[in-house]
Amino acid sequence: MAVPVWSVDPRTGNQREAVAAEATAEDVDAAVRAAHATRGALSDRDTRIALLRAAADELESEGERIIATADAETALGQARLTGELARTTGQLRAFADEVAEGGHLDVIIDHADPSTAPPRPDLRRYKIPLGVAAVYSASNFPLAFSVPGGDTASALAAGCPVVVKAHPDHPATSELAGAALRRAAVKAGLPEAVVTVLHGFEAGVALVEHPLVAAAGFTGSVRGGRALFDAAAARPVPIPFYGELGSLNPVVITEAAATERAEEIGAGLAGSMTLGTGQFCTKPGFVLAPAGEVGDALLGALAGEVAQAAPGVMLDARMREAFLAGVAERAALDGVSSPVAAAEGAEGGTVAAGFLTVDADKLAAEGPHDLLIEECFGPLTVVVRYATAEQVSAVLSRLPGNLTATVHLGAAEAEGEGEGAALLAELTPLAGRVLVNGWPTGVAVTHAQHHGGPYPATTSTSTSVGTTAIERWLRPVTYQNAPAPLLPPELRDDNPLGLPRRVDGRREV
Repeated sequence: MAVPVWSVDPRTGNQREAVAAEATAEDVDAAVRAAHATRGALSDRDTRIALLRAAADELESEGERIIATADAETALGQARLTGELARTTGQLRAFADEVAEGGHLDVIIDHADPSTAPPRPDLRRYKIPLGVAAVYSASNFPLAFSVPGGDTASALAAGCPVVVKAHPDHPATSELAGAALRRAAVKAGLPEAVVTVLHGFEAGVALVEHPLVAAAGFTGSVRGGRALFDAAAARPVPIPFYGELGSLNPVVITEAAATERAEEIGAGLAGSMTLGTGQFCTKPGFVLAPAGEVGDALLGALAGEVAQAAPGVMLDARMREAFLAGVAERAALDGVSSPVAAAEGAEGGTVAAGFLTVDADKLAAEGPHDLLIEECFGPLTVVVRYATAEQVSAVLSRLPGNLTATVHLGAAEAEGEGEGAALLAELTPLAGRVLVNGWPTGVAVTHAQHHGGPYPATTSTSTSVGTTAIERWLRPVTYQNAPAPLLPPELRDDNPLGLPRRVDGRREV
């Protein structure tokens, strides 16, 4: 008997409607095999460009309905979701432009040269798609990191059909987005099966284990992501698993910065850590701030702003319970205080924002306070008070990998005086994006963006945001001494596709 998948309102906990059925093992197999059969159709560059642009158009045409449904399932608000939809369609069109430009293929041609020692054969290299991509949707971004999000867009751009395992927090939104992508496929002259949406926990496990799945992209928890990562590695033929698993996103505030901009930094930190009820993967969850009067002024500004933040609804009841338990466990540690207590003053199913403080010495060595260097998903940050630069270094040396790391410097430090450069160098090994005098929430979709970092932030060195995300779904192949009539058009001397390339060591545009 089919198990229904229900859409649930996080504001009330009430079931809204049954929107699909959990996929069986047979459903997963059928979806993957159908996707695998579309690879040839996706190989045409112009067709992929048409698909990506049509997908953006279809999502926009259904925008009002998609946003209303997503808000009903996530309580993220129409303003936030309107921006997220624009980001989602924007990245689809950005990948269409990337495919049209062709640089992602990394074409390199070295003509034969018998004069070298040893003689060089004719070698021609470019990148080809891996095959069927499994995509696991995130809870906190029902569009930009879900069915029509960056993993799906970049995989399709690379020429990989996609099977998406929808997140249980927004199944109705996932169905609407999936239908839009499948309509776009038909408009581009492709089979609908280039994108399929599946539901259910067992479907997620079966998907990563399917022998025709060639790679997987995941955004979620350390526990869930690590289980899938291990399953991908344990297959008879292991596959790449591009997982984003969690991040503290540490912030270091120098004494000079706190002296010059205590109010500004306090307000900025409060706004960043409470954005989206603290449910951004780039939320600053761990802050090193100076001790003494300068630090007190900064914390006073932070306390005033956080206390005024309105309680918010978390994505589901399970996350709310985990947040409340996590806050209580951290607040009970020796030497931890709660200037603004998180979770207090909230009504119904909401949570209130807050922050904890602790002296840096508590984190200098392994012990129970290590809980403070684990992510707490929700509107909470931990402020660690330091007195010396050595304490800052000692704490930073114990942090896990992160998506982002931020330093707030004084004016002179930003000009190269003092310890600014040393702090930047110290933060760089910890994260994939290092910020100066800013806040990490908000991830621009650009060519230079990197959304990734050392484990457990991600399980690879690649990015899931920005046009270079396409590289995850490609692998290089070189042809040696292949006769010209047998070469793919990308590698022919006359360059019929007009691709940027490197020929005999020189770049051509």
